[in-house]
Amino acid sequence: MKAVVPRALDGERVDRVVAFLTGLARSEVADLVADGRVRVDGMTVETRSRRVVEGEVVEADVLEVTEERPAPDPTVDVPTVYEDEHVIVVDKPAGLVVHPGAGQREGTLVHGLLARFPDLAGVGPPERPGIVHRLDKGTSGLMVVGRTGEALADLTAQLKRHDVERRYLTLVVGEVAEGRGVVDAPVGRSARQPTRMAVTARGRTARTRYEVLERYSEPVAATLLECRLETGRTHQVRVHLAAIGHPVVGDTRYGRADALAMKRPFLHAHELAFDHPGDGSRRRFQSSLPPDLEQVRERLH
Repeated sequence: MKAVVPRALDGERVDRVVAFLTGLARSEVADLVADGRVRVDGMTVETRSRRVVEGEVVEADVLEVTEERPAPDPTVDVPTVYEDEHVIVVDKPAGLVVHPGAGQREGTLVHGLLARFPDLAGVGPPERPGIVHRLDKGTSGLMVVGRTGEALADLTAQLKRHDVERRYLTLVVGEVAEGRGVVDAPVGRSARQPTRMAVTARGRTARTRYEVLERYSEPVAATLLECRLETGRTHQVRVHLAAIGHPVVGDTRYGRADALAMKRPFLHAHELAFDHPGDGSRRRFQSSLPPDLEQVRERLH
């Protein structure tokens, strides 16, 4: 692995930078440093706490990964709204898994990305090349992908600093009384059902801001919200809204079956903004509600 330190990682510890760029755990990076296999501007790094400077060249001798890498699959459609040599902005359809995992090894967004953008191979962890953040299988909308190691590191750092702006449109059960609010509650694995997430004191800090866009009474009481993530925990929007008594319509995992009989949660990542890794300019992208969600909204009064 070899990469130039981007502006976003200026002043970071070298072990964190290598972890960003390779997807390795910090403990694994510590072993690389101890073995003399990490260099900055050609000089062997002696301590993993060494701070890097923008423009320096970081190298790490990473052993070849023996696990099977995702293969390009041109049959996976990848709708994009923007692409250049640094980033790709994808408008993910519902039903598409982002990257391979225990539940699905083939036919993911990553497989389609590799077919359309072969240069992604080797950018970040092998099973999720270029992936900065994820959307659930049943969630549609905008995602940004880093096309180079430097871009991936820059965007990942922005995400951690909460500089990446992500807004969702969601329809929830019942009438939300307040026009706007914040759900500030830690999210972690459920102690009773480890495959589910929950609001729990053992969880990680999570904040979701919401604003009411429309309220409906027929054929069921429901509220259209715009939610803005200040953190990005697994299933955060779904867990937070269920916790305040307004689960996402169609979300049978954290809510319940409803009269609208949706086949997936009414959740769409409709707006995304970030600082472009190439020139630093603020970029903003929007995506309209997909037809299946728009049809549900049109049934409400």
